[in-house]
Amino acid sequence: MARSSTRRRPAAPTADGGVNPKAPCPCGSGRRYKHCHGSGYAPQVARPFEGLPGEPHWVALRELVPAATVALRTADGRDVTLASVLPGGVPALVRANGEILLGVQLPASSDDVSRDLGTALAAALEAPAGAPVDPGPVGGAGSAGPRLQELLDLEAPFAVTVHPDFGFWLEGADTGPAAQAGLEQANQAILPTEALEGLGAAYWVRPGSERAHLRWVRPEPEERLLDALARLSASGEILLGEGTRYAGAFRAHGLVVPVWDLPADTPAADWVGPATAFQERLERALAATEPLNADERRARAGLISRQITLR
Repeated sequence: MARSSTRRRPAAPTADGGVNPKAPCPCGSGRRYKHCHGSGYAPQVARPFEGLPGEPHWVALRELVPAATVALRTADGRDVTLASVLPGGVPALVRANGEILLGVQLPASSDDVSRDLGTALAAALEAPAGAPVDPGPVGGAGSAGPRLQELLDLEAPFAVTVHPDFGFWLEGADTGPAAQAGLEQANQAILPTEALEGLGAAYWVRPGSERAHLRWVRPEPEERLLDALARLSASGEILLGEGTRYAGAFRAHGLVVPVWDLPADTPAADWVGPATAFQERLERALAATEPLNADERRARAGLISRQITLR
């Protein structure tokens, strides 16, 4: 669901309070303070997961992947399990054995998703085992905790495990019929999803019996990627094989997510080869430096017309 890109903030400190209005804003947006938090409005942080290992996967787990987990480590050595979503959409929980789970899909968000999640993680790190996590306001102007980049070990590996269902919610827990019923209900909403091995944040999903999709979160800057895709589109090299169609792209959290329609009856593993070949074509197109020709410019305009933004 689209979310507002600007949200009202409480009155920001003035220059007399020690903030130079022409200096970069302390929030890290890259804007001058007077045009960012100094204006009384907070522009949405374009790439909230920038600087984290696995940035494209963070975007995928936030927007595209229904059930997945990642083992994280905090800067002070504590283990955390990142989950695509937690029961009831809660931002974090601490199990009776002390295991901390952080959910990346939240029902609301502020101008900085990283700060929302960092606020929840900071509260979970302080919560006793088995106790409810109360991070305070998350997803609004009141989210004032640390960012993920301040809390996590940025050198730790980032390996996604995609699950066929939400069984990981109840691992190691003594649950009753109500919890099991809730789990079964949640599982019914999951679309079959698989990661394509060795291809970064490339995820196959089958939403029905007629078509499947490949959704591929790309790490490249948007303008450079669009130029490369335009070159491939104009040359007829943007497809993944017979029966495929380039459907368009999402723009999510500062990254572009190209999407292809695929035949539904072809298993996910069978697309690793075609996608690898496309990756090689894309790398050549990304390396090109000559200006786009007329056909490529028309192709680029067509690509932009089929691109939507998720917020």
